[in-house]
Amino acid sequence: MLDFYYAPGTIALATHIALEDAGAEYQAHLIDFSKEMQKSPDYLKVNPKGRVPALVTPEGILTETPAMLAYVAQSYPAASLAPLDDPFAFAQIQSVNAYICSTLHVAHAHRMRGHRWTDDPATMASLTKFVPEAVGASFQHIEDHILVGPYVMGESYSIADPYLFTVTRWMESDGVDPAKFPKISAHHELMAGRESVQKALKMELG
Repeated sequence: MLDFYYAPGTIALATHIALEDAGAEYQAHLIDFSKEMQKSPDYLKVNPKGRVPALVTPEGILTETPAMLAYVAQSYPAASLAPLDDPFAFAQIQSVNAYICSTLHVAHAHRMRGHRWTDDPATMASLTKFVPEAVGASFQHIEDHILVGPYVMGESYSIADPYLFTVTRWMESDGVDPAKFPKISAHHELMAGRESVQKALKMELG
C-alpha cells in the first residue's frame, strides 16, 4: 500500500493519474493549503520541503514528480507506462519530464511564488509579468519539438502524458492561449477522456 499526499490544482495530479493508470493500491491524503497543512509538523515529517506531492512507499518517501512517475512505471510494469526494456526510449521520457519539471513548471511558479527567488516586490512583479512569455515559450518548444502525437511519445501512452496534461491545465491562468498550440490542445482533449484522468480529477476536485 502506498500513501499519496496531494493538493487540488497542483502538479500532484500527474502522479495521481499515473497511480490510477497503474491500478496501484494507495491511500490519498489531502493537504489543504488554505489551512496551511503543508507547513504542519506532521506533514513536514513526510516532506520537509512543505510541498506536494509526496509518495510514501515501502522503501521510503519520494517527493519529486519525475521520480514518482518513474517509480510508478517501474513498480507496475504490467501497466506499460514506460518502455522499461529500452534504456534509450525510457531516457527520452525522462528527458521530457525533466524539461516540464525544470523549465515549464518553474516558469509557471513565477506567477504566484516569486518569493522563492526574491524578496523585492518590484522584481516579483517583473517575474509575474513575464510568465505568459516564459510559459508560452516552453509550450511552443513542446509543440514544435517534443509532442509527437497523439500521445507525447507517439502512439504509446506513457508517464509523460499525465505530466503534460497537468501543466496544460494551467495555460489560460498563465495568460497563454491554448488555441495557439493545436497539438497540445488535442492531447489535452484526448487525456480528458481517459478513465484514470477522470477518476483522479473527481477525487481531487469532487
